Amino acid sequence: MNFPVVVHKDSDSAYGVTVPDLPGCFSAGDTLDEALENTKEAIACHIEGLLMDDEFLPIPQAIEKHYQNPDYSDGIWDSVRVDISTISGNSKPIEVIFPEKILSQLDRYAKKQGENRSSLLVQATVEYLSVHAQ
Repeated sequence: MNFPVVVHKDSDSAYGVTVPDLPGCFSAGDTLDEALENTKEAIACHIEGLLMDDEFLPIPQAIEKHYQNPDYSDGIWDSVRVDISTISGNSKPIEVIFPEKILSQLDRYAKKQGENRSSLLVQATVEYLSVHAQ
């Protein structure tokens, strides 16, 4: 999943990163690259906590949805990609039956995105549950 992030930097401080779609998820680093890399870990830890609390994961919004928020007006926007299929430790194989043409579309899209089938199915499930199960 791609999470929009906003980066702040004061002249006398490290880079600070906020993840607007995950309230309370912050990170920092001495360089921009370090801050963004640390943000991946912060997002993974935050999501792990939500899953441990049996909460549904929020769907990341488009960066444009956050532009009007005054808390982020002086920040620089970027996005951080986190593979949520690797979060929460144990994965369990399941048998799922798909119509062949839909499976073909899924595989083509996964390849185009540099993902795999399992990762996209996890992401789709998270998004579906976030919308329909609350």
